[in-house]
Amino acid sequence: MVCPYSQAVQRSPRMQRSTPRIPSFEQSLKQTGLAQRQPIERNAPLARLYEDALHYGPGTAISSTGALIAQSGAKTGRSPRDKRVAEEASTVDDVWWGPVNKKLSEESFAVNAQTALDYLNTRDRLYVFDGFAGWDTRYRIKVRVVCARAYHALFMNNMLIRPTPDELADFGEPDFTIVNAGQFPANRFTKGMTSPTSVAISFERRQMVILGTEYAGEMKKGVFTVMHYLMPKAGVLSLHSSCNEGPKGDVSLFFGLSGTGKTTLSADPARKLIGDDEHVWTDTGVFNIEGGCYAKAVDLSAEKEPEIFNAIRFGSVLENVIYNGESRVVDYSDTSITENTRCAYPIEYIPNSKVP
Repeated sequence: MVCPYSQAVQRSPRMQRSTPRIPSFEQSLKQTGLAQRQPIERNAPLARLYEDALHYGPGTAISSTGALIAQSGAKTGRSPRDKRVAEEASTVDDVWWGPVNKKLSEESFAVNAQTALDYLNTRDRLYVFDGFAGWDTRYRIKVRVVCARAYHALFMNNMLIRPTPDELADFGEPDFTIVNAGQFPANRFTKGMTSPTSVAISFERRQMVILGTEYAGEMKKGVFTVMHYLMPKAGVLSLHSSCNEGPKGDVSLFFGLSGTGKTTLSADPARKLIGDDEHVWTDTGVFNIEGGCYAKAVDLSAEKEPEIFNAIRFGSVLENVIYNGESRVVDYSDTSITENTRCAYPIEYIPNSKVP
């Protein structure tokens, strides 16, 4: 079996008659609802994202090792109580509704989606990152991120699988789109809202809409939520785990909630890192969903976790850390902003990572 989104495309009568032309980036972006009046940076180079983040992002700096330091504002962690899933006829019987997966009406989702687009259409510049979720091409999906902060674009550049130039040219329409307008609040009077923060997913519209939180981890977890929904339908098992491989090809999986040590345990210098958080188990093996790692940074040191410590360099993103204003050296023991200080970096920044 393959990813259900891919199956839906393969079964299209239009495709059976002829091979459709791949839409251009501008054409595919119209489906999102963006006015496209302002400059839109697509898969911008790291240096460009650094420049924009430093120029336009409050509290942004470059660390002494070259990582981008960013602040996520009032929210320094995920907001699980504000997470919603649209109740739709095509998926209502497939979602385990309850305190984790809370229902949101299609109408309220549409209101939030339009609110997010209206906000993004007022920005002077926007960023788009097109990438993949899933290294196994049988199951991977194309994910598009639309956002107004360069820090968010850089973060998802690290966390999604980065396309080659040819893959980007042939990207076409995404399978799933994250519309991140986290700088703008949700309307608390919209039915189903309980705060100015809303993180909502519509599987029918293939969208995730973020309002009222600038914490980048919401995007990462949103992609995992989508894969958690799609992979069992494809006959494979999605796992919240880290994974590495021994010298004889033996694979170990480390299960645990966020912040329990999966990233640390998997970054073993004697074993090859496959991934630190999200995987899928198939009939042929285990593959990583992500293109990077998202490590807790509190009390990080070169002595205790050298692989992770040395991965914090140009291209990495440090969130909500305290640093020396003169030297730009980060104090990983300082939790005055939050205990949930984080670093996102491409998986290849770990020397012994195993990238397909």
